[in-house]
Amino acid sequence: MRKFGLIGYPLGHSFSKKYFTGKFEKEGIEDCQFDLYEIPQISDFLQVLSDNPELEGMAVTIPYKEQVIPFLDELDSACSTIGAVNCIRIQDGKKVGFNTDYIGFKHSLQAWLGDQIPPALVLGTGGASKAVKQALLDLHIPFQSVSRSSHPDQLNYDDLRGNPGILSEFPLLINTTPLGTYPKIEGIPDLPTEYLTDGNLVYDLVYNPPITRLMKECLDRGGRAKNGQDMLELQAEAAWKIWIS
Repeated sequence: MRKFGLIGYPLGHSFSKKYFTGKFEKEGIEDCQFDLYEIPQISDFLQVLSDNPELEGMAVTIPYKEQVIPFLDELDSACSTIGAVNCIRIQDGKKVGFNTDYIGFKHSLQAWLGDQIPPALVLGTGGASKAVKQALLDLHIPFQSVSRSSHPDQLNYDDLRGNPGILSEFPLLINTTPLGTYPKIEGIPDLPTEYLTDGNLVYDLVYNPPITRLMKECLDRGGRAKNGQDMLELQAEAAWKIWIS
């Protein structure tokens, strides 16, 4: 049996197991299984590998996309530039890290925006944000990072409340945080959403629920919004190609 899986914490509402189990059934891929490995600390990753020597590939989710790097033998060159891992290929005991979030987000955003290149606010500074920012750089889309804490090269949410015109200057809002994810669907980044207009666009990496509170705030004001469902599907297919290559 060929084994693949996902590490993260928590994993109660994971997309990956349902997606890959369905893929195996739909495409008649036999002798493969995909399991969840919910680990409360990243050091438990080594125990997962020890207990499951058949593992050929691992997906990585919150909060370990950066923390897992020291446990790997090598990083794909593009992944090394990004500085976050969401896909691991295991061959002959060698663990190589990749970032397919980058692929999924870039292709999804291009398809949604078309020829538009609106400046963006990237909400959050975790592992997912690193892939998003690299994709924006490669697409020549100007962006500004936003976090809860102050830093010389990023805004905080107080800055946005103090200057709501920033939402016009950077009309594309990209939420890379888990805020709004089921079951805590009332969660939302601390934005002055009352200043959103029909000129704003929200790309929320959250996919469950399909319309997050942040998306609804934008849609209610005539803007455009989408969730991260197709990004997840695209990154999962990219990971599968890596695992079986």
